[in-house]
Amino acid sequence: MERINRRRLLKLSGAGAIAARTGGIAAILSSGRAPAFAQGTTLHWVRGSDYVPISDQTLRTKILEQCQKDLGIKFNLETVDGLTIQARVTSSVSSGTGPDIISSINNWAQLYAESVADVSDVAEEIGKAQGGYYETSKAIAFDGKKWLAVPNTIVGLQIVNRASWWNEIGYGPEKYPETWEEWREAGKKLKAKGHPMGQTLAHAFGDANAFWYPYLWSWGGKEVEADGKTVVLNSPGTIESVKFAVGWWKDACDEGAFAWDDSGNNRAFLAGTISATNNGASIYLEAKKKPDTYKTENGKPLKDDVFHTPLPKGPAGQFSWHVPFADMVMGYGKNQQAAKDFLRWFHTEKIYEQWWVTQQGFSVGPTKMWENHKLWQEDPIMLPFRAAAESGHFAGYAGPATRKAAEVISKYILVDMYTKAVQGMAPEDAVKWAHGELVKIYG
Repeated sequence: MERINRRRLLKLSGAGAIAARTGGIAAILSSGRAPAFAQGTTLHWVRGSDYVPISDQTLRTKILEQCQKDLGIKFNLETVDGLTIQARVTSSVSSGTGPDIISSINNWAQLYAESVADVSDVAEEIGKAQGGYYETSKAIAFDGKKWLAVPNTIVGLQIVNRASWWNEIGYGPEKYPETWEEWREAGKKLKAKGHPMGQTLAHAFGDANAFWYPYLWSWGGKEVEADGKTVVLNSPGTIESVKFAVGWWKDACDEGAFAWDDSGNNRAFLAGTISATNNGASIYLEAKKKPDTYKTENGKPLKDDVFHTPLPKGPAGQFSWHVPFADMVMGYGKNQQAAKDFLRWFHTEKIYEQWWVTQQGFSVGPTKMWENHKLWQEDPIMLPFRAAAESGHFAGYAGPATRKAAEVISKYILVDMYTKAVQGMAPEDAVKWAHGELVKIYG
């Protein structure tokens, strides 16, 4: 905690200012006054446009207005395509000016460790109050010594399936393929009926990584050993995973998915052109929101023809990847304390809940407390997402999710390994290429 001398105390005069430094956000709110240092402050926050639009609306028109009343902080909220965020951070860091808070996706925060403020006090306070963070939330925002970002949420991933089409080939929610081999055989039947599976091989920050990383792990492949240094990608397990992927893609997939961004599979599923895809709950939630718009070929609401399942098992087991988000307070910012106080305030239960419930389960929260929320009892189709973030690993496995692992993600090396093979490169050569790229990064 920052030491307060007499001169500093006078500068921060007022009940709100003293409370801000000595009693945390609870003291600020109980004092009934915004902290003196924050009054009149405007913060610029850049974050990805939400796949659940009402959440952005709630944040902008309700929560941030409440923030001005409680903390005296005004906001310039800028929502952008998630794929543009990294370029935005790089530009801001290079120029030494830009947004006060920038959202990071996956473990991007690890790339900017020297350019962000230490938010350990805020992150630790939130985690302690809310039952602890999921392993993924901590892995992407904590560098082993300090917190580089405040975990915002995790988007749970599951396979969304067309129930009627799967029922036609003898599968459904109660009986679903357990292994990749069974999934491929089911996919052959579905594609023969004009209902292929859909999986992107493009540079999609969520959907591509969230499928191909756990797919690799399930075959026994991995980037590095537990030391986080020794690259071991070029292994029999990795090669077998690539060989199988080539066959599965040709046998079962919509081959137009090469070009899909993170919304491509959403559009395809809602249009009725694919039978299954690994995704967050946004597809189902959109169909649920517009039952008269999205219908099956029989004219029934599409929302009633959907179920969710985890990824199948591979020879090495069953794995998952769920997309984490965190907020970085930028080191060049002149309003770092106000930014930290905002994030502390935003993640208090009563405030954060207002945003979180609008997600309807699309986001599971960064801490385990949200698993027990009554929201999960409202829609059985969403239940597979409730504890999804408890499972799986994150980039850099079997080592930590370090800056080097973040660079691998940012360059889509593992995704491109599969893409090259599907496009015709020999699987062994695709793996050798990717292994070499990892060696350049890990050293």
